[in-house]
Amino acid sequence: MFDGNDSRNITPPLLKCTDVPQFTALQFAASTFRNDPKLHLRHLLSDSNRCLSLMAVHVTTQEFEQGQNTTSVDTTTPVLLPGPLRTKSSGAQRRIILDFSRQHVTGETMELLFDLADRMGLTERMNEMRSGYNINFTERTAVMHHVLRMPRGYDFQSRHPRGNAILGDVHSVLDRIEKFAEERRRGNIRGCTGKEIKNILCIGIGGSFAGPQAVYEALRGDAFAAEAAGKGDRTIRFVANVDPVDFDLNTKDLSPEETLIVVTSKSFNTSETLQNANMARKWLMKHLSTKSDVDDDDLRDMQIITKHFCAVTLDVGAAEAFGIHKDNIFPIWDWVGGRFSVWSAAGMLPLSLHFSFDVMKSFLAGGHDIDEHFFDAPLGGNIPVLLGLLGVWNSTFMGYHTRALLPYSHALRKFPSLVQKFDMESNGKRVTAAGMPLSFQAGEIDFGEAGSNGQHSFYQLLHQGRTVPADFIGFMESQSSIDEEYTTSDTGSLDGWDGEVNISGHDKLMSNFFAQPDALAYGKSLSDLVQEDVPENLRQHKVFPGNRPSSSILMTKLDAFAVGQLLAIYEHRTVVQGFIWGINSFDQFGTEIGKVVAKGVRAQLNASRRRGASVQGFNSSSGFLLEAYLSHRK
Repeated sequence: MFDGNDSRNITPPLLKCTDVPQFTALQFAASTFRNDPKLHLRHLLSDSNRCLSLMAVHVTTQEFEQGQNTTSVDTTTPVLLPGPLRTKSSGAQRRIILDFSRQHVTGETMELLFDLADRMGLTERMNEMRSGYNINFTERTAVMHHVLRMPRGYDFQSRHPRGNAILGDVHSVLDRIEKFAEERRRGNIRGCTGKEIKNILCIGIGGSFAGPQAVYEALRGDAFAAEAAGKGDRTIRFVANVDPVDFDLNTKDLSPEETLIVVTSKSFNTSETLQNANMARKWLMKHLSTKSDVDDDDLRDMQIITKHFCAVTLDVGAAEAFGIHKDNIFPIWDWVGGRFSVWSAAGMLPLSLHFSFDVMKSFLAGGHDIDEHFFDAPLGGNIPVLLGLLGVWNSTFMGYHTRALLPYSHALRKFPSLVQKFDMESNGKRVTAAGMPLSFQAGEIDFGEAGSNGQHSFYQLLHQGRTVPADFIGFMESQSSIDEEYTTSDTGSLDGWDGEVNISGHDKLMSNFFAQPDALAYGKSLSDLVQEDVPENLRQHKVFPGNRPSSSILMTKLDAFAVGQLLAIYEHRTVVQGFIWGINSFDQFGTEIGKVVAKGVRAQLNASRRRGASVQGFNSSSGFLLEAYLSHRK
């Protein structure tokens, strides 16, 4: 089994992006945008040729989606493709349209960004990743989560000397997942009391929690996925926080007899995950020990764990030592980062148990579709590359250090926090991949919420406070059929429809998707308010400066395939930004320092609780708080 750290080591790039002339040229371009009123977005958007040139379209044919071939279409000049853009979809193909005409860029700006990408070796870095070189330089491992999405029989051998073996391992695990999930979904394998497994309790933290949870929420409303999940007959829950309230709330209404626990920890020593896994074991023993017909305590406990526990880990031995049967342990590899692990057994196992393996195969196929686009499409029409370059432009040159992700889909309400997790963990770095300090701050502060809820939350700040570049995500089709269900054919304007303007709920949602980017771009001037006869004392309060940059992503529909596409787009965007900045986007030492300090705190709490030891070895502030905490009694 390939562990991601054989002879594929390469030298980290030594070139710093700040040392190339393209960096200086982009600094000058950014200064021009900040200071030239003629470059306000309200003026730039009046140039239709510019707008059409700042679009990219990715089309997936039905044949590709079904695995029959690898043909897809990519373009940055949609005006030349009236069919894909302007003809009503027949269902034979799905589209992703990226419109970045509301960004502070012109064609010349984009050329400078492409020149910077070329100077920083972006294409070479992408090919090194694709071919499984050890581009995680600090940990000397490959970064190959894209391999998890490759279909069976894909030619990876031509890129990696052990490609066939690696892909064979991946599909061997997928075959095991399919069998394991379907046996339990059909009731062939049941819990220790003979009841069917209907509840999945996922225990993990970080990517092994955020990824599966976001995908689950995205698919709950999809008709095909919901039907496969049994329309309410099955339950899946996620426990991550070491706070016992999390475990309590997620288990109090579950039947232990019908619950399978999935413990995901790459190392199988993550403290939060093991704390919750031990809690889950006690929970099962408390409720099931008296219902077992096995008299021997050890055999009874073994039976309960065998029937109700499985694990996803790199350390199979540690999982077995916990008591989990080897047949219930699914491997993950060193070359899969935790924040990208939803494509592995970490996501595929619990989500296949809930939605079925067939649904989740489509999720993998969507991710693979974007992999092929990312690695093969020219940079000018490459959606993840374009998003990554725009992120570098906004944060490094324009000085916008925050980014909003605004999906106009309730199903994607957990998606912004997932992107926040892998983007900020990947690119929040202070040195280059070669260990040289950066002269600028890398990474962006990501946040977001599903529209239109966000409009009643932080959009006030977006319009009149700080400038925050935003990505709007919308869909041509609704996941729900409720609009049609509450519309009668004779009137066409009842219940689910807005009778005043006669549009559906989805159209009303999408009206905001189309309107908000323009409102952010154009704003409202003082002269506009004078013409509207706004009272003078309110005019300054109602001025909107506009010139707020955003990108819009319009997709056909949100199903498992599209969820895979969207997640892969944002994963690759993060990688692109890291490559341009010259950092290592694949380690995460910043997540460890607080945990190390916490060990000393735990030791102090243990000593104080058990032996009455005084608080020692902390600064006066921490010492005071610890004394106050320990002195409290219920």
